[in-house]
Amino acid sequence: MTRDNQPSAQAPGRRHPVPRKLRSRLRWSAGSGLAAVAAAGLLAACAGPGGAASPASGGGGQRPAASGGAVITARQLSGVGTVLVDQAGKTIYSPEQEAARKILCTGSCLSFWFPVTVAFPHVGRHASGIDGVLGTIRRPDDGKIQLTYNGRPLYTFRLDRSPGQDHGNNFRDSFGGTSFTWRAVTATGGAAHGSGPAGATPNSAYPGSGSGY
Repeated sequence: MTRDNQPSAQAPGRRHPVPRKLRSRLRWSAGSGLAAVAAAGLLAACAGPGGAASPASGGGGQRPAASGGAVITARQLSGVGTVLVDQAGKTIYSPEQEAARKILCTGSCLSFWFPVTVAFPHVGRHASGIDGVLGTIRRPDDGKIQLTYNGRPLYTFRLDRSPGQDHGNNFRDSFGGTSFTWRAVTATGGAAHGSGPAGATPNSAYPGSGSGY
């Protein structure tokens, strides 16, 4: 009687044993595939609208990009001339008493005259047609960085409620024993035209402000 040498059929559901080295390679391959899928998903989640990966917010100590808008622009005011305005369109002023780059408007003065400040000493671009020198000065009271034009510290006025107003031009007031004469700052750096308001006197109310100082 001869014996059949053909391999016998495997029982249903029985698996062949996998060598240890082969199992290690399979685990490594599977892990690499999952890692690649995860990395691809992370890049897709971080990609900007154009498909390129954008840096994480706040990472690397990066500062927000500048908006590109002009810090100071010029505007024509009827009866006054071409004056400087801030990004909100408010007329910019400077007192004659600070022409030598000495900050005198402090304390209660700042309740009516608001320094035009920037976050960093580096001054951004300004509009064409402004021929003067735009710079900065650090205030002695709060340490904020204030813009200057031809060395004159710049302010806006509380009573200018909307762009195009010039209630502060040729305005006279007094704070802390110092008398101020405020002029709208022109694009050329010269004195603005127009007589302006009569001004306020110590311990009196500003016109339309409803309060004294």
